[in-house]
Amino acid sequence: MRLKIALTGVFAVALLAAPASAADPGVSADKIVLGQAAPLEGPASALGIGMRDGLLAAFAEQNAKGGVKGRKIELKSRDDGYEPNKSIEASKQLLYDDKVFALVGPVGTPTSLAVVPIAAEGNVPFIGPFTGVEALRTPYKPNVVNVRASYFQETEEWIERLTKDLKVERISILFQDDSFGRAGLAGVQKAMEKRNMKLASEGTFERNTTAVRSALLEIRKGNPQAVVMVGPYKPVAEFIKLAKQIKMDAVFVNISFVGSNALAEELGEVGEGVVVTQVVPFPDDTSIPLVASYHAALKSAVPNAAPGFVSLEGYMVGRLVIQALDKLSGEPTRKDLLAALSNGTYDLGGVKLTFGPNDSQGMDEVFLTVIGKGGKFKAVKSLAPAS
Repeated sequence: MRLKIALTGVFAVALLAAPASAADPGVSADKIVLGQAAPLEGPASALGIGMRDGLLAAFAEQNAKGGVKGRKIELKSRDDGYEPNKSIEASKQLLYDDKVFALVGPVGTPTSLAVVPIAAEGNVPFIGPFTGVEALRTPYKPNVVNVRASYFQETEEWIERLTKDLKVERISILFQDDSFGRAGLAGVQKAMEKRNMKLASEGTFERNTTAVRSALLEIRKGNPQAVVMVGPYKPVAEFIKLAKQIKMDAVFVNISFVGSNALAEELGEVGEGVVVTQVVPFPDDTSIPLVASYHAALKSAVPNAAPGFVSLEGYMVGRLVIQALDKLSGEPTRKDLLAALSNGTYDLGGVKLTFGPNDSQGMDEVFLTVIGKGGKFKAVKSLAPAS
């Protein structure tokens, strides 16, 4: 114990002795380096790649204008395979080897929950995680900045629309058996308890697998009118295809994390009618200035990437970081960046993010979409059949 205290004291003295003008890691005279740990390979790779594409589009767009106060924004991305231990390793490499200024656009609940304590130790900004888990919102975490609505808000929308629009009484759930899936389960249970309802049945599957047959058999026992789903696109698509093969007559409703465009592609012709809640505007609605800018930026920076919900979210995270950095005076510091992001409103172009004391979530909106013919998404206000 004495040795630990002595070492801590030496470290503190070293910090105090450091020049007052010493820049935070990742900041130099001509650039600011940011880091992203996300699945770039494997069954959830479309999510990590989508977030990366959006971030790259936002940063390239700004760099073409001279960067932020003369500093170009550089992004370093490392693959974490959508596994907590790998995410810890990738994030440590970004922080200690690549010496990034902040962590941006991480993907996943179990991965984010594993990395946040490490980021908190160094007061490293953890910005725009691709997850709506409540644990990154409550209790308030000073170094975490969320862009999207929470999973609780999405699951409330699910149950409201199913019971109000479709008069559904029997609802079952498929969820990934980890912190992500259980966060969705908790949200569904909360929304159903509010309406004095209980789940008809439930089924689980393991992360980074498509082993959903057992889950399907369990869920079928409840004879559900709707199945709400908390998982990424590959296992969810496998479940829906198998369910349709056995003639399960149910509405399938998915969480935003699923990766909408990848899901539609995986489902092909059997995807029509599948519902997905979204936490960003419709990516084809170029009447919104943000979306129009996103289209131009994505086409320029990542020409082969098609516009979609995930990369739009990445673009929004990138634009938020740029605006926050632009607010800073003097040398950018992690402390000042977090202060700028802890209060105030950011207008991204027809879409506003608002932060305040103990409120680290910029948006509350949940949008409803349905896969139509040809795998094309359409935005809807209700699930009720058109009269």
